[in-house]
Amino acid sequence: MTATDTSAHDDTHQEHGLSDLGYVKIAIALAIVTAIEVALSYTQDQLGALFLPLLLILMGVKFFSVVLYFMHLKFDNRLFSVMFYIGIVLAVGCYCVALASMHFFSA
Repeated sequence: MTATDTSAHDDTHQEHGLSDLGYVKIAIALAIVTAIEVALSYTQDQLGALFLPLLLILMGVKFFSVVLYFMHLKFDNRLFSVMFYIGIVLAVGCYCVALASMHFFSA
């Protein structure tokens, strides 16, 4: 591999995602959000009804950060993103239907 081959490889890597430092920054941000979630679990009684919405929002932030950056959906073709989001909607829909049917038949 020559020097020009190495630089071409580095340019290709940079186009498809973040630099290594970018991934470290995202990982640190995810660790901070996780620490906030843990701290919230200790203050559940003080937060009351605000506890669950805060936890769900933080969970969504972490989920989409991982999907966009570590699964490279932000840098890939839009078709992959559409297929992923259709799958998520179908999975959540099936989960909700299953929960609703269990509640319906237990009554």
